[in-house]
Amino acid sequence: MKTAAAYIRVSTDDQIELSPGSQLKKIREYANKNGYIVPDEYVYKDEGISGRNASKRPEFNRMIGTAKSKPKPFDAILLWKFSRFARNREDSIVYKSMLRKQCGIDVISISESLGDDKMSILIEALIEAMDEYYSINLAEEVRRGMMEKISRGGLVSSAPLGYKVVNGELIIDEETSKIVKYIFDSYLSGNTMLGIAAELNEKGLKTRSGGAFENRVIKYILQNPTYIGKHRWCPNGSQGSKTHYKNKSETLIYDGQHKPIISENEFNKVQQKLSLNKSYARETSKHENALRGLVKCHSCGNTMSLLVNKGIKYLQCTGYTHGKCKISHSVKYDYVYNSVINSLQNIDIVHISKHIIQNDNQSRNKEINKQIEKEKLKLTRCKEAYQAGVDTLSEYKENKERIEVRIAELTSNIKQYDVIKQAKIIRQNILTFMPKLLGDDVSLSDKNAILKSIIDKVIYDNTTKRLHLFFCSVQ
Repeated sequence: MKTAAAYIRVSTDDQIELSPGSQLKKIREYANKNGYIVPDEYVYKDEGISGRNASKRPEFNRMIGTAKSKPKPFDAILLWKFSRFARNREDSIVYKSMLRKQCGIDVISISESLGDDKMSILIEALIEAMDEYYSINLAEEVRRGMMEKISRGGLVSSAPLGYKVVNGELIIDEETSKIVKYIFDSYLSGNTMLGIAAELNEKGLKTRSGGAFENRVIKYILQNPTYIGKHRWCPNGSQGSKTHYKNKSETLIYDGQHKPIISENEFNKVQQKLSLNKSYARETSKHENALRGLVKCHSCGNTMSLLVNKGIKYLQCTGYTHGKCKISHSVKYDYVYNSVINSLQNIDIVHISKHIIQNDNQSRNKEINKQIEKEKLKLTRCKEAYQAGVDTLSEYKENKERIEVRIAELTSNIKQYDVIKQAKIIRQNILTFMPKLLGDDVSLSDKNAILKSIIDKVIYDNTTKRLHLFFCSVQ
C-alpha cells in the first residue's frame, strides 16, 4: 500500500471546475482503486487562487516543502487535472522534474490518463500548453471586459474605506466616511500621517480590511481619487495594493458614477502638501549596517531600523514609524553599536548563560518529535495493511523493521543542551571574532553576519535607556 498526497485547487475565474469536496472525493476513489492511501495530513487545498504563479499558493508550497523531507513522506501527488497543479508551463516543468527526479514522487492526473511510453511525454506537454493558453486567454478576456466597464464609468475594484458596494455601485458609508473626512481635515490642519495613524489606532478604529492604520495606509487614502468621484485603475497591477500606481503612465483615472466624500479643492491642497513634504521626509538608509535586524523595540517587539536625518544615523522602531507602536524609541546608532561591543568585551559566562535563547533547540526537537509521530503512524498503517490482506506477513515484517530503525535514528537526534557549556562556547566565539568587530577593514555586512552568529536579539528599553543582549544557542 503506497501513500499519496492530494492537491486541490479551485480558482475564482473557472466556473466549470469541480468543487474542492468533489475533487477530493474523486481522488480518494482513484486512490482506493490503484493501491494508494491518502492521509488527511497530506491533503492540500488552495481555494480561490490562480494557478499562474506557484509562489502565491501557500498550500502548494507547503506540499512541495513536505515532499522534500527525508525519507519521502508520500509516493505520488494525485490531482483531478494537471491544470490544478499549474497553469504555467515553466512552473509545471520545474516542480514536476524536481519531484520526480530528486524526490522520487510522481505527479498523477486522475482524469487525464497517460501511459508509460514516450508518447505520454508529448501528450502531457500538450495538456500543459493548452492549460496555459486557456489561462492567458481568460485573463485577456477579463481585462477587456473591465476596460469596457471603465468606459461607462463602472466600478472594477473593491470599495475603499468610506464606501460600500450596493448592487454593483459605490455608496457612501455614513460611519466610515467620517474617518476619511477626518484624515483629510487633520492632515491639512498640520497633523502628520504618523500622528493621524496613531490617533485612529488609539480610538480603536480599523482599516477597510480590519487592520491597524499605518503611514502608508494614510498616504494611500490621501492620494486616492475615488474620494472626489473618480476611479483609478492599473491594467497591469493589483488594484487592491497600496504600493501600486507608481507608474503614472500606466494608471487610468476616469470619472465614476458615485458621490464624492472630499471636494476637489481640498483634495488638490492635500496633493500639493504631500508633494512639498516629500522633499523633507526622513530618508531610510539603504546601506548595510552592523546591527541590521538585531535591535528590537522594548514596547512592541518590532525591529528597529536605521534612519538618516540631516546626516545623523539613528535607530527607530518600525512599528512606531508605521503608526502602530505608541512609544518612540529613537536612539543614535553609534551609541547602540558601541554599547553592544562594550558589553561583548566585558560580559562573563554567568551573564551569557542567563540570556541564551533556546527556541531554536526546542523547535528542532519539536520537529524531530513530529517526524517520530509520523513514523509511528506509518507503523499503524502497515499493521492495518497486513490485517486487511494487502501486505503479506514478510512484507509487514520488512516494513515494520525499516520504520522502527528510522524511529531509533530520530530518537537519538533529540538532545539535551548544557547551557553552561553553550555559554563557554559563545564566550570563546566572542573572543575569536572581537578583533574583526573592532577592525576598520571588515565590512559592515560581515560584522552584521558575525553579530548574528552570536546574538539572537538586542532589546532597547527607552524608559531606562538600557540594552539587553540575548545570545544564540549553539550545538
